[in-house]
Formats: sequence, structure tokens, C-alpha cells
Amino acid sequence: MITLTPSAVEAIHRFMRGAETPIAGLRLLVQGGGCSGLQYRMRLETEKEADDAEIEVDGIRLFVDPFSLPMIDEIKIDFIDNLAQPGFRFDNPNASARCSCGQSQPLRSEERHHVGIL
Repeated sequence: MITLTPSAVEAIHRFMRGAETPIAGLRLLVQGGGCSGLQYRMRLETEKEADDAEIEVDGIRLFVDPFSLPMIDEIKIDFIDNLAQPGFRFDNPNASARCSCGQSQPLRSEERHHVGIL
């Protein structure tokens, strides 16, 4: 289950309203990189990919690829609006540690093996 805080929902709706083209949903994905080896990414999408899981949270359609889906189970996404470091923050209970940026986290070893990351 993915949780969006009220401030994250408000920010996502604001970004969707400001898009130049009609938006079908928000892509949530995990990629290699970041200070902890894996980083979270989000982007507005005009359409869903054939193999995406579609999850609706607070009226927002989230699209998640098969690779990312097991790694974001139970994730909580917040939006922090401050001068020092505004942006989305991800709290993943499957993470083995936390980084200070809030945008990347290493997964527990059993979760890494589950998704084929060694």
C-alpha cells in the first residue's frame, strides 16, 4: 500500500494542473543511483504502459513498473515545502537505512534478493 500525505497530494495535483498536456497519472519508479544505491523518481505521464500496475491513492492514479512495484510496497510519500530543501520525501519501511536526502534508500538484503538486485 502506498500512502500520500495531504501535502504530497496537494503538490501532485498542483503539478498535474500546471502541465501543458493532459496527464493520465503519476509514474513512481525506483532506479539505480542516489547516495544509497537506489533512488525514487516520479514523473507525470500522459498514458499508462501496458505492464504497469495502476494504483489509485487519494484520487491520484499512480503507474508503477513491475521492477519497482515490490520495492515501494508500504512507502509513504510526503512533500516538504521549505527554503532549505523543498521536494518529495520517501519513507520506505523496506529500507535497511536512511539517507539524509530522503530520496534514496538501500533495501534490506532479503528485499534486494526478491527483486533480483545483488
